[in-house]
Amino acid sequence: MNKSLNIMRSSLRLTFQELKVNKLRTVLSLIGVAFGIFCIVGVLATVNSFEVNLQNEIKSLGSNTIFIDRWDYSGGPDKPMWKYRARPVMKYEEASLIMKRTQLLDAASFVVRDAENVSYGDNVVQNSSVYGVTESQSIIQPMRFESGRYISDVEFNSGSAVALIGFDNAEKLFGIASRALGKEIEMKGKKITIVGVFIKEGKNFVGWDYDNCVMIPYNLCKQLIDVDNSNPVIIAKGKEGVATTAVQAELEGVMRQIRRLSPTTEDNFTLNSVEAFSKAVTGLFGIVDLVGALIGVISLIVGMFGIANIMFVTVKERTPVIGLKKAIGAKSRSILFEFLMEAAILCLLGGFIGLIFVYILTLVLSGPLNFPVFISVPLLIATVILCIVVGILAGIFPASRAAKLDPVVAIRS
Repeated sequence: MNKSLNIMRSSLRLTFQELKVNKLRTVLSLIGVAFGIFCIVGVLATVNSFEVNLQNEIKSLGSNTIFIDRWDYSGGPDKPMWKYRARPVMKYEEASLIMKRTQLLDAASFVVRDAENVSYGDNVVQNSSVYGVTESQSIIQPMRFESGRYISDVEFNSGSAVALIGFDNAEKLFGIASRALGKEIEMKGKKITIVGVFIKEGKNFVGWDYDNCVMIPYNLCKQLIDVDNSNPVIIAKGKEGVATTAVQAELEGVMRQIRRLSPTTEDNFTLNSVEAFSKAVTGLFGIVDLVGALIGVISLIVGMFGIANIMFVTVKERTPVIGLKKAIGAKSRSILFEFLMEAAILCLLGGFIGLIFVYILTLVLSGPLNFPVFISVPLLIATVILCIVVGILAGIFPASRAAKLDPVVAIRS
C-alpha cells in the first residue's frame, strides 16, 4: 500500500514537472481531450436539461391523462389532412357521457382554447390564450396560485363572469401581478372579475401557457367564443394505479358507443396519451444523445492520440531514469503503473478544462433558453471515469514499452 502511494506521489510530481518544462506540448495535447469532453458533456448536458424541462412540462399536462381530439398529436399514420379536418369536433355533452359510461376515470374535462384581446383601462394584451374549462379541470391538472382561488362550482354552473389570469398577463395589465385580484378586465365587451392569479411558471414549450392565459368557466366561454371553431378537446384522467393502456382501451369503446360508430367504421377521434408522448420524447432525445456522444468521441480519440504522443516522448526522455529504477529493484508492473497513472492524470486535467468550458456554456445558455442548463451528477461521474479510461488507453502502449525496457540498455541510452 505504501509502495503504491509512493509511486503515485512520484508520478504526480513527475507529471507536473513535465507540464512545467513542456508547456506548449502539453497544452496542445490537453486541448484535444478538453475539446472532446466539452463536445460530449456540453451536448449531453444541454440535451438532458432540455429533456428534463420538456418532460416536466409534459407531466404538467397531467399524469395518466389522455387528450381526446380529432387531431393526432404524434402526426399519426399516413392520413391526409382533410380526413382529420372532416372529423366532428368534441362536444361538451360527450365529456359527461364519458364519465357516466366509464369505470376507470377520475375525471373528464371539456376545454375550449382560443386567442382574444384582453384589456384593463388603456392596457391591452393582444391574442391572450383564453381557456374555457369545466369544473374537473383542476383535478386533471393541479394549479398553483400566486393569489386568490379556483373558480367555484356555483360560478361554473351559472357561467359567472369570473376568471383566473396568468402571472405575465397580470403584470402587463396591472403592473404588479398581485394587484389583479378583484379587478375587472374586459374581453369582447364583457366585464370579467379576476378571482385568482396563477403562479409564474416560466417559458413553456409544451402544454398550457399559464403565464399568458385567461381561464374562464365554459358556460361563460360559450357566450363569448364560437366553441366549434376553437377545436375543443376532452381531457380524461385515469384512476390511480390504472394502466394508461387500460384507460385508453375503455375510452375507445366508450367514444365509439357515444358516436354510434359501426364495427367496420374507423375512429373519427384520436386518443392522445401523455404517457405515449413522454416515451416518444425520451426515444427522440436518446437518438440526439447518441449523435452528440459520437461527435464527442471522435474529438476525444484525437485527444487520446495527443496524450499517447506525450507519453511516448516522456518514456524516451526518461529511459535512463527507468533503467536506473529497474536496476535498483523496481518491478515492471511499478513502471507500468507509474506511466498509466501519469497518462490518466493528464487526461483528467484535460477533462477538467473541458468541464470548465461546459460550465461557462451552461451559464450562457440558461438565460436565453429560459430553463436551467446543468451538468448532472451521473454525467459528472461518467466524465471522470471516461477521462481515466481514455488516459489508460492512451498510455497503455507507451507504459508497456517502458515496463519492458532492459535496465542496462536503458541506462546506457
